[in-house]
Amino acid sequence: MGIENPGGSSQELPELLKLLAGSFPDEVGEAGLSHGNAMAVVVPGALRKIMEFLKNDSRLLFNVLLDVTAVDFLGREPRFEVVYHLLSLPLNQRLRIKVRVSGDKPAIDSVTALWESANWLEREVWDMFGIEFAGHPDLKRILLYPEFQGHPLRKDYPIRRRQPLIGPKN
Repeated sequence: MGIENPGGSSQELPELLKLLAGSFPDEVGEAGLSHGNAMAVVVPGALRKIMEFLKNDSRLLFNVLLDVTAVDFLGREPRFEVVYHLLSLPLNQRLRIKVRVSGDKPAIDSVTALWESANWLEREVWDMFGIEFAGHPDLKRILLYPEFQGHPLRKDYPIRRRQPLIGPKN
């Protein structure tokens, strides 16, 4: 796959990106600085082992998962990017990991076994974008009511769609 700097910047890659790309040469595509922040794009099948490496390697220690979100690039394939924001408290470093996921039944491995905070974050991404997280312990709606149909942050979600009303349970 090879490492490339998406911004075409002549800036030197941070050591953490060199270490990541060197440890996973076939699984890390783009890596570089995006708006001054370290960022890498990884293949979906390698997410779990890469995240374990980022959390547990003594040279990295990304012990905090700050956020998981997604972006819908309707009309592009792979359609979705799942974006993870990591923080290494011991080394005071941040890293953004992106995983590109197909628009046809989007799915990716859960990282809840590594960071408990992923539980609600992955549920939110599933609720809003419909991206499945394989191995998630309780993947169900978190922001919307259970009867809600569809995933409203998808760009093809019909904005005038009428949803079933929910009433008080007696």
